[in-house]
Amino acid sequence: MSIDVLTPDLLVYDLKTAASPAMAPDGSAIAFALMSIDRESGTPRSHLWLVDPDASNLRQLTTIGTTNGNPAWSPDSATIAFVSHGESEERYSVRLIAVGGGESRILAEHDQGPGALAWSPDGSRIAYSVGIDHAEDDSSDPASPPKPRVVKSIQYKEDLRGVQNRIRSQVFILDLAGSEPRQVTAIERDHADPQWSPDGTKLAVKVVESILFYQRLGIVDAESGDVSLATDPGWSVGSFRWTQDGSSILFDGGPDGLIQSDWFRFDVATGTVSQLTDDLAYVPEGGFAGFMPPAQPVWLTERVALTHGIREGRSGLWTVNASTGEIDEVARFESVNSGLSADAGGTLIAQSYSDPEATGEISVYDTRTGELRVVTGFNSGVLSSGAVGRTEVLRATSLGESIEAWVTYPPGFDTSKRYPVVLEVHGGPYGYFGHSFNHVAQAIAAAGMIVVSSNPRGSTSYGREFAMMVNCDTGGGDWADVQAALDAVLANHYADSARTAIFGYSYGGYMTSWAIGQTDRFQAAVCGAPVFDLESFYGTSDIAHVLSPMLWGGTPADRREWIFQQSPSTHIYNAVTPTLIICGESDVRCPIGQAEQMFAAMYNLGIDVEFVRYPNSNHMFPYGGHPSYKVDYYSRVRDWLASHLEADGVPGSCVPEQGET
Repeated sequence: MSIDVLTPDLLVYDLKTAASPAMAPDGSAIAFALMSIDRESGTPRSHLWLVDPDASNLRQLTTIGTTNGNPAWSPDSATIAFVSHGESEERYSVRLIAVGGGESRILAEHDQGPGALAWSPDGSRIAYSVGIDHAEDDSSDPASPPKPRVVKSIQYKEDLRGVQNRIRSQVFILDLAGSEPRQVTAIERDHADPQWSPDGTKLAVKVVESILFYQRLGIVDAESGDVSLATDPGWSVGSFRWTQDGSSILFDGGPDGLIQSDWFRFDVATGTVSQLTDDLAYVPEGGFAGFMPPAQPVWLTERVALTHGIREGRSGLWTVNASTGEIDEVARFESVNSGLSADAGGTLIAQSYSDPEATGEISVYDTRTGELRVVTGFNSGVLSSGAVGRTEVLRATSLGESIEAWVTYPPGFDTSKRYPVVLEVHGGPYGYFGHSFNHVAQAIAAAGMIVVSSNPRGSTSYGREFAMMVNCDTGGGDWADVQAALDAVLANHYADSARTAIFGYSYGGYMTSWAIGQTDRFQAAVCGAPVFDLESFYGTSDIAHVLSPMLWGGTPADRREWIFQQSPSTHIYNAVTPTLIICGESDVRCPIGQAEQMFAAMYNLGIDVEFVRYPNSNHMFPYGGHPSYKVDYYSRVRDWLASHLEADGVPGSCVPEQGET
């Protein structure tokens, strides 16, 4: 299939995603979940597939249900456990299927979806975490209004979960001999990513202390369920792995692990933690508790583990010596990969794969030869060379710092022409753009615009010092950095400085709303889920009370004048830029009240402003929301920019007219 233009509809409905790759212990095959969207119903669908490490023998393994995922191989490589849901199944099931195919059998059923499955070393048990509702039974008359909610904890709401949701993930152990799954943990905290000790008596887990930021390493007794916490409060723990003798646990994290992790070792017998590295050169892939598992280390010898992380927006593999802390780079890729699954000998490494011109595939790295092979090609037909905008890396200097950006050019880019330029700012601020496929940038580029995706100070994967430069300086050095990246592109004759725009989501929304109050250089702006007023953000966001003291240097009571000066709301009255504001109505990370304040201020100033609200949509809806909303989001961003920058564009708008006021 040859595609001329990457439309929003195509980017959402025609691209598939191969995810959660799991290498068989004997290295014979890779299991993964292949996800797609049903165009008629908008329903996500996924089934398990297998492919051999040499890219041969690609075959579908499951056919039941609507969604199947989280594949986990048995130690003997004969069977695969997985999670299934959909069609005739009202509940989620943990199932077992033979590698040769055939009917799967149900091992357990739950009301919530289980997370990653972990086989015990002897293959007799499977551990996993699944949500349990800790709320008190509400036996009130259904005809009566709901009971008032009494809030006594600051953690009373969370994006994706809602207000005062008390579903927390607990660890279960399933005995394959046939008994019902047994709940092991009970305290009202999330317990994620259970991992068996080599002797099968304990489980290491990630225990979530507060939303997103603080997770502690926990040790669970597999029989009694007693949990001991290995790390201090206020730490963030990412990936972790028992040593082969079970005496200790290698893990990444630290007291500022959100910004930059280091490697540590926990000694089980003494209960002590030893720091192995200081200012690690890369960011280990720590996952998100309850949503995406970490890329767990893989032991190559008794003391040396292979790890996956990101350095300067690119994936790489590094070894860590759990005794000395010595770090050695094994490989660096021009891609952003995810996961880390190896055969028993640690020779074949399976990961999901994305680069600027490919996405949703599976790769295999051979540690013996140093060869990286992409072993699937589900999207190669859609992402033809003629349709994908070329991406290159740009470096600029700003306030003495080297700033990196990814520049995406329109398909068929011609240096003899002049193009409008869009500056894109990522979320975070401790996020990053990388050497991966950027869906929204490709949608914008397809409409005839150059996109500059910048990594200002505060971006991770460039070291601790660079990431922490944004602290107490939002709207300062970071604002200078993104402009430096833009100006570096505008120095080229094919970039039209009279047709520029800025676009960002979340922290990128903060930077966008800040920018239009500081300058009139942009002819258009798209502001997604903005942080507009820092003081109201502190009191209404699910994470601001944790993030803000670190990012701002204190609470509003401590830093009132600074917060006032660095709030976009203070400077919005200088704005003249036509602006599209976008937000999910159920967003509690950057609550819609922030967007409402911004819209009201701009509307009353008589500025060309439009406000798009997505019903029942949380902060992450542009990435995991309803497919029709994702198409609408890509389309509105593209069309607003194209129309105000007079881009050559793609024919036709995908934006529906209904619901406008």
